[in-house]
Amino acid sequence: MSVISEIEAGQKKKNVPAFKVGDTVKVYSKIIEGGKERVQGFEGIVIKRTGGSNRENFTVRKLVQGIGVERTFPVHSPKVERIELLRAGKVRRAKLNYLRKRIGGRATKVEEMAMTEGTTESAAAPAQ
Repeated sequence: MSVISEIEAGQKKKNVPAFKVGDTVKVYSKIIEGGKERVQGFEGIVIKRTGGSNRENFTVRKLVQGIGVERTFPVHSPKVERIELLRAGKVRRAKLNYLRKRIGGRATKVEEMAMTEGTTESAAAPAQ
């Protein structure tokens, strides 16, 4: 194992939830202003996930007064305190760049998937 991979393995977070593109998440990040440190939440739809291992990033988009705001976070950054999965979305794309062109309420519409513990839709339905 190389020196770089050993260092990266030590920096990797263990409590990252399994979220994917289309999910609604709330990201709590540490912000340092002057000598003070505070935690700020950013809630929105994950429109993109790139990279792998320690270098993985994801982009979250939300609407503020009708204007789209996007923010990119590294998954394993020490500045990201925690990531909460609020809603699971069902999409058929790896990147949701088309949401950037949508206006108003349509910009946040992603089909919602049922979040159940350990069951899937095919397992819940009886076979005939």
